[in-house]
Amino acid sequence: MLIDTHAHLTDPRFAVDLDAVLRRAGEAGVGAILDVGDSAASSDACVGHARSCAGVFAAVGIHPNSAADAAPGDLERIGRLTLDGRVAALGETGLDYYRRRSPRELQERIFRGTLDLALGTGLPVVMHCRDAYAALIGVLGEARYAGIRGVVHCFSGTGNDAEAIVGLGYYLSVGGTLTYPSNAGLRDTVRAAPLERILVETDCPYLPPEGERGKRNEPALVARVADELARLRGVSPGEIARITTENALRLFTRMGATLRNGEPACGRTGDT
Repeated sequence: MLIDTHAHLTDPRFAVDLDAVLRRAGEAGVGAILDVGDSAASSDACVGHARSCAGVFAAVGIHPNSAADAAPGDLERIGRLTLDGRVAALGETGLDYYRRRSPRELQERIFRGTLDLALGTGLPVVMHCRDAYAALIGVLGEARYAGIRGVVHCFSGTGNDAEAIVGLGYYLSVGGTLTYPSNAGLRDTVRAAPLERILVETDCPYLPPEGERGKRNEPALVARVADELARLRGVSPGEIARITTENALRLFTRMGATLRNGEPACGRTGDT
């Protein structure tokens, strides 16, 4: 079994054929998908998917690029959503100093507010980071946030960044960018990182693997990421599936408890 630990199924590009997307995911061996919010509204929609689709779980949060659009009370709204048992994580949160769609101080305020929610709920945090690894690692290293669990998704930092993040107890997640010819540095970093701290994802509908670029990405293609990771580490795809699934279930404990109790294959089930 594979787990796509980062997808955006609320994206409008999935509106017309989500059932078929979920069916293809199941056929590709994907046993669970984490549907990740980037605003209070999309987080609410992710919870709706998680309630009505087997194998789908929600992450609820405010993306750093959406920080400027967040309304007063949105973090409190996110906090209320965590009461739903199908919510397996907080996020997507973090820091983005590349696109500059939101002021840095506002990004950090929402990031810290989300980390405070993690302290209160015990949920892991799904983090976005672009051109801001020193700042992100600095915040995560503060004593007040000790004990928080989480993952830096679509990891794009250096080997030193990876070492620091893993050293703080966090996971790294890799997606389709691992397969891009220009990303030799990322492949070197992933070769050296401890396998017990690596997750796989698609970040769909974005960042499809090599050979699918220009098309919509979807959860079934996480198998391509796992194949590339297996090639880099010199092990079988089955071994990578086993290890990354164990990692995901260890991090996302609500997901793990549900799957171990016999969750049906990915697909629409109606309201649960």
